[in-house]
Amino acid sequence: MSIRSTTVTFLEMTAEPILRIPPPGCLKLMLARAERPEAGFYRYLSGAAGGALHRVDRNQLSDGDLAGIIHDENVEIWVAYVNGQPGGWFEIDARRAPSEVELQYFGLLPAFRSLSLGKWLLAEAIRACWARKPGRVVVQTCTLDGPAALPLYQKLGFVPYAREDRMVEVPDNS
Repeated sequence: MSIRSTTVTFLEMTAEPILRIPPPGCLKLMLARAERPEAGFYRYLSGAAGGALHRVDRNQLSDGDLAGIIHDENVEIWVAYVNGQPGGWFEIDARRAPSEVELQYFGLLPAFRSLSLGKWLLAEAIRACWARKPGRVVVQTCTLDGPAALPLYQKLGFVPYAREDRMVEVPDNS
């Protein structure tokens, strides 16, 4: 592991937006909630969509500890299937407070990033967050994420409310 510097941007949305983002055409798409996903499937999604972006914070957890998080009734894992295979996913977390939902993770698998799925999938993630009727939806992104992340969050209605410089451990193969 090596230490890298990153700037984390914290964003919020305090009113449910009216988003009309159609899915990209010419693709067979299905969005499904993964009910109590196996730890291995979760690790696959996380690694395939975010491994290169240094999302390694849950890799150190045992399968039991990971299941304790992702099987919580206030956590939802959603998977976008493209032509029958996972193309993207998101996780929402309402464990912190009943009035707040966090878009904890969001990502597209590399093979599907050029298909214009990001905007549609983020709109679906925002809808899933607001379905819990919070007072606020929050998300964070950092400079280790893809360069399109922060502009996309802002384009769909998130507003930055804080920034923080951090040193994080990342795998040496990055």
